[in-house]
Amino acid sequence: MKIYMVGGAVRDQLLGLQVADHDWVVVGATPEALTAQGFLPVGKDFPVFLHPHTREEYALARTERNTARGYRGFEVYAAPDVTLEQDLARRDLTINSIAAPAHPESASGTFEPDFGALVDPYGGQRDLQAKVLRHVTDAFREDPVRILRLARFAARFADFSVAPETVALMHDMVAQGEVDALVPERVWQELARGLMEKQPSRMLEVLRDCGALAHLLPEIDRLWGVPQRAEYHPEVDTGIHLMMVLDMAAQLGAPLPVRFACLCHDLGKGTTPADMLPRHIGHEERSARLLKGVCQRLRVPVECREIADVVAREHGNIHRSSDFSPAAVVRLLERCDAFRKPQRFADILLACECDARGRLGLEESPYPQRPRLLQALSVAQAVATDVIAAEALAAGQSGPKIGEWIHRARVAAVKQSTDSAPATVATP
Repeated sequence: MKIYMVGGAVRDQLLGLQVADHDWVVVGATPEALTAQGFLPVGKDFPVFLHPHTREEYALARTERNTARGYRGFEVYAAPDVTLEQDLARRDLTINSIAAPAHPESASGTFEPDFGALVDPYGGQRDLQAKVLRHVTDAFREDPVRILRLARFAARFADFSVAPETVALMHDMVAQGEVDALVPERVWQELARGLMEKQPSRMLEVLRDCGALAHLLPEIDRLWGVPQRAEYHPEVDTGIHLMMVLDMAAQLGAPLPVRFACLCHDLGKGTTPADMLPRHIGHEERSARLLKGVCQRLRVPVECREIADVVAREHGNIHRSSDFSPAAVVRLLERCDAFRKPQRFADILLACECDARGRLGLEESPYPQRPRLLQALSVAQAVATDVIAAEALAAGQSGPKIGEWIHRARVAAVKQSTDSAPATVATP
């Protein structure tokens, strides 16, 4: 029995990056041999075991064969006669197909990898040095999720290129309809992880280059070639603007719901009637309608869906809010449900800031709307609504009328705060 550290742990070690998770493969062993040493079986689809002390995963060397289109079934063969090279051959990219032999540490019962004796039959170290993402073998085509995984790695390793032969292979997979058979959960999982990488725009770039974006997210693919408004650098179309917005969200450390909102906030511009270009009149409501279909199709989590919906409908109003009257500001806060969900509102404003700063020449510009609206919310929240409600009841009011009294009190508080605040200059 031989044990090797494999996959991302070896790759990141060679790149000098922090290694988060360790993956191990066991060659020449049976499930019984591992359980006899105290390993705990946990794998459902193939033999995976937890180390008795570290709880890290150790998988028996295996081969795989796709038995259905998409990601709907694999035939797995795991036995002592499966070689390390066969196990590495089933992996997605050469940079993930490098193995380091491991030796047991008697004192701790753990295993220590030897990076001076790497096993690299598919040229992973060469591609790491050349900064190339390349498929290992033609078995790549058996799992279309790998197209999404490669796009995600492109977003993580932004200075890596994709090998031409790998792009050609992905093109062929798309043409054969493989991505159309992907299950929604896997698509969302990989998209979400890609959005959280260092440069999310690379994920869209790779998916678009191979044709997969038009199948997975046609609402987004349509944005390329759609002109921006003249004052926003018309040479940068809406698709490129979207990529800049996503990278701004990464730069600002935005959480996933904010990044998903940034991804979907301009969907309606891809369906703007010709006579409304490039002003995109009414694109907010069109974006909200299209967003609903995307969320249903990909089974997007509720938190991401709700923030994206508000951003799609209200980002234009939030951008213009520096010119709003106190009454209009309070109505905006109410439509965004800011009083009940102030943290969600803060995330909505962050997404709008990413949209405003995701434009040529505005990357370093301030976004005064965000602090102004947060201040307005704070002032309006300070209104003693219980006292106002009691006064309304004493005056014979009830139901919606009490809400009107509270609304007016909040408007008055925001007006008083605005009248005493210094003027700010709005960004586009």
